[in-house]
Amino acid sequence: MFSLYPTNIHLASLYFYPIQKYQTMQTQNYPLIFIVEDNTLYNKLVASHLRMNKFQRIKCFVSGEECLLNLYKKPDIIIQDYHMGGINGVEVLRKSKKINPATEFIFLSGDDNYEIAANTIKYGAYDYLIKDRHALKKLIDAINNIIKIHRIVPPKRRFRIGVPFFIITFAFVIMTYVSLPIIFPNIFTF
Repeated sequence: MFSLYPTNIHLASLYFYPIQKYQTMQTQNYPLIFIVEDNTLYNKLVASHLRMNKFQRIKCFVSGEECLLNLYKKPDIIIQDYHMGGINGVEVLRKSKKINPATEFIFLSGDDNYEIAANTIKYGAYDYLIKDRHALKKLIDAINNIIKIHRIVPPKRRFRIGVPFFIITFAFVIMTYVSLPIIFPNIFTF
């Protein structure tokens, strides 16, 4: 396995990487997507399908450990297989959420066990998809839904700012309307 980073880096050392400003999903055209799949053929298939659907910022990994070492890049979405050599998908999910809580996870697994799917959702995965002939279409739909959800957040923030501004403006208009007859009794009469 080729890595740009020393293999003796621990997760705690990720906090010492230089802090860089990253765009959030709300301000960029395309999210940064990590694909974590130990089957290299399926890994390339998923990556090429995402690229055909206009997702260009993709990083591929063959192990959960490799993904964890690259969390400093702040991925928006991680597409993860559940069963892999080394640590399993839920462990990658739990460790990633501690470092980057805003990262969304989509599990893409050949295991159709309901308990595993419920467990991944319990730990914060956005979706659990089973590898079948419709999996790649469902994956694109799930990514687009995540993008829509993250684009809805800024209007809520604007709403929080707009409501107090409206109330203050409305109170000013009422106070002006009430105070004008007091200041100018000859002009404004009721």
